[in-house]
Amino acid sequence: MSVFTEVGRDQLVEFLRHYSVGQLLDYRGIAAGIENTNYFVDTDQQQLVLTLFEHQQESELEYCLGLMGALAEAGIPTAGPVAGIDHKTLRHLAGKPAALVTRLSGKSVEQPTIEHCHALGSMLADFHRVGQNYLPTQSNPRGEEWFQAIAEEVMPKISADQAQLLRTELNLQVVVDTAALPQGVIHADLFRDNALFEGAELSGVIDLYAACNDSLLYDLAICVNDWCIDAAGAIDLERGRALVGAYHQIRPISVAERDAWPMMLRRAALRFWLSRLRDKFFPRPGHLTRVLDPDHFLAILQRRIDHPETLAGLDCQAVA
Repeated sequence: MSVFTEVGRDQLVEFLRHYSVGQLLDYRGIAAGIENTNYFVDTDQQQLVLTLFEHQQESELEYCLGLMGALAEAGIPTAGPVAGIDHKTLRHLAGKPAALVTRLSGKSVEQPTIEHCHALGSMLADFHRVGQNYLPTQSNPRGEEWFQAIAEEVMPKISADQAQLLRTELNLQVVVDTAALPQGVIHADLFRDNALFEGAELSGVIDLYAACNDSLLYDLAICVNDWCIDAAGAIDLERGRALVGAYHQIRPISVAERDAWPMMLRRAALRFWLSRLRDKFFPRPGHLTRVLDPDHFLAILQRRIDHPETLAGLDCQAVA
């Protein structure tokens, strides 16, 4: 979430006329995140979040907005899209596709506890379970072709050692058969700033605009690489066991997934190292934007290479 496209008050008032949400009182840009433009919107009837989508295709957005509605109806604590008086959830504002969603209570946590990780693992398993019934599909736009394309863009701008590591990792990842693992709807970006808590209770999951169909284990690896690491990038065993164990109780992890776990952790680290390199070297202009440090995920990737992590180390026994 950032502000790349500025919206004037008169523009927003006109936009809100397409909805039965009341009169605009106030709105303000949200600086967190890096992909889309986001505003908090307060009316005399409710509190909402407005998102302007900076790069996604409308077909991708229709998939995500439909998914958000399906998850919310199934009891997963996700923000629900707000339909206009014409029943549409996607329209345009300031030349960009845009949508309103409900604003959830709670706040993100900087230092997750064992309790936070347990709650997240349970929710993620429920998310994956409910997603199995969501019929539209959307292939991961950040799959193999994206990996290769972004690597080609950033390769000339990184050190020779980093470029060699990147080439080696790409060559290893391309032979990993992720399609043979259990597939389904994944969040694909469930970092700490995309989950809201009230105390130890998870009250909301936000920013589903990277959601797609991919390996369920990949989603779990993305979460562990953010929620369960220490300052050196190693997995904190207590938090890792809480998150993965809670997940495994609801959606048992298979033998094939157990075997793929070390490489999946590396794949998750590689994906965010690449996206942060792209944002560092090819920044998009905007107001209230931030660029995250790619070296953070470089360190995590190197740690996963040097010290492979196993699910056995998290006390998770795979099932056939």
